[in-house]
Amino acid sequence: MEQLMMSSGPHIHSKDNSRRIMLDVILALLPAAIAGVVIFGVKETLPILLTCVIAAVLSEFLFNLITKKKQTVGDLSAVVTGLLLALNLSTNVLWWQAALGSVFAIVLVKCLFGGIGRNFANPAITARIFLLMAFTSKVAGGVLPDGTTGATPLDLIGTGAQLPTLLEMFLGQRGGAIGETCILALLLGFAYLLIRKVIRWEIPVIFMGTVFVLSLLFSGFSFETALYELLSGGLVLGAVFMATDYTTTPITLRARMWFALGCGLITFVIRWFCALPEGVSYSILCMNILSPWLEKWTRRKPLGGV
Repeated sequence: MEQLMMSSGPHIHSKDNSRRIMLDVILALLPAAIAGVVIFGVKETLPILLTCVIAAVLSEFLFNLITKKKQTVGDLSAVVTGLLLALNLSTNVLWWQAALGSVFAIVLVKCLFGGIGRNFANPAITARIFLLMAFTSKVAGGVLPDGTTGATPLDLIGTGAQLPTLLEMFLGQRGGAIGETCILALLLGFAYLLIRKVIRWEIPVIFMGTVFVLSLLFSGFSFETALYELLSGGLVLGAVFMATDYTTTPITLRARMWFALGCGLITFVIRWFCALPEGVSYSILCMNILSPWLEKWTRRKPLGGV
């Protein structure tokens, strides 16, 4: 029994390892990161991207050093967390706020729960919500491509104000966080992850599809409104890169489908009926917490089992 070892997947029979998977996620995020730099400017975005990644890696390194645990920064999961957090922030955020978010994600959400494969919620999502609550005006503010602060499309939907065209929404010519605006870049990353078989299609498609269908129904079958809801905010970024996190999403197919449906429903309810214009982060966090129960409720009984 002393020779048995427990570790996070993938295991010995998998052709991939954690580092390879995380490297694939980083490569899939690069188009969104590059698009963010092009749209919002190098001086505005690069410091946030570097600060989040460096703070995340350094936090994990120091935590392992202080607690005398095996160093895990080589698996690149801290890089993914820092990059995801940065892409979820606007250029309004100060460098020390971005660094604080990365420390929160790595130390409090990831490392204190045992490290990779053991955290109860997505670290980047949880850190974004923490920053949103602590520094609302900085994190929630919408920065336009010209560097001015303005309302995001989600703020403008239903107000009668002039919205960007759907093509501008698709290409990222609108206000928002660094990595959420260019849908084309996010879809390129989505396609890469599917081709590499890092993720499956069910969660992103059901998540986004639920928001689209409910928006279509409640808008009086306005396809334009439903499309704006689909392309606005961090829906695509969250559905593709954070709702598909291995650790915090269910294992079974039926549970994953219910998980995605729940994410879409909560996002829609928050957007349409609550004071907040965006609900993607909150929906993913809520469903992360419910993941163990979803797996329990959808678990199949073995043949002959009671």
